[in-house]
Amino acid sequence: MAFEFSDEEIEEGRKFFAQSCEFQLGVTKLAALPTDGIPEVAFAGRSNVGKSSLVNALTGRNTLARTSNTPGRTKELNFFLLGGRLMMVDLPGHGYAKVSRSEVQAWTRLVRDYLRGRVELKRLCLLVDSRHGLKDPDRELMDMLDIAGVAYQVILTKSDKVKQSMLEETANKVRKEIKTRAAAHPEIFITSSRKGYGIGELRALLTDMAQPV
Repeated sequence: MAFEFSDEEIEEGRKFFAQSCEFQLGVTKLAALPTDGIPEVAFAGRSNVGKSSLVNALTGRNTLARTSNTPGRTKELNFFLLGGRLMMVDLPGHGYAKVSRSEVQAWTRLVRDYLRGRVELKRLCLLVDSRHGLKDPDRELMDMLDIAGVAYQVILTKSDKVKQSMLEETANKVRKEIKTRAAAHPEIFITSSRKGYGIGELRALLTDMAQPV
């Protein structure tokens, strides 16, 4: 079933994401993970999928998460605290380019270990470029999430960069594929950070995962 949000829920999400959102720490080892019990929502995706742009669009800030044309710039788990009630976690991009094999292995191991048994993690947002659809690196991460039992949400990004017919075709292919996935939500979000498409609805969804007041 598709997500449906009332005007009140979308407004609540807008207000929540308008609150202070501050970088807390960058984690390269599990021992450094926060222990305050605040709910977490993680963002993952292939390099250059628009992950940093989406985080910035959600919070209405242009420089919260750094954007770059260099794949693999995010080399740690970056934690951002929103309104004192929700931790947003920016994960290293998968499908890296121009980095050593040892670096890829280290980042992959860090992400895998983070996903296993992290009770604070309420959902992982898996970002997929609307122009390309699901790729093997995405499927490898989904395999990991299915095994770990981590609920994840597929979010198509850059929807403004493709024709409507191609967008619908890609969306339908993704929906069909994730139906076989144990931990995937059956519906997807379609977004554009540049145009603002789907941002209000995604805010509403994530606000519902925040720590109660």
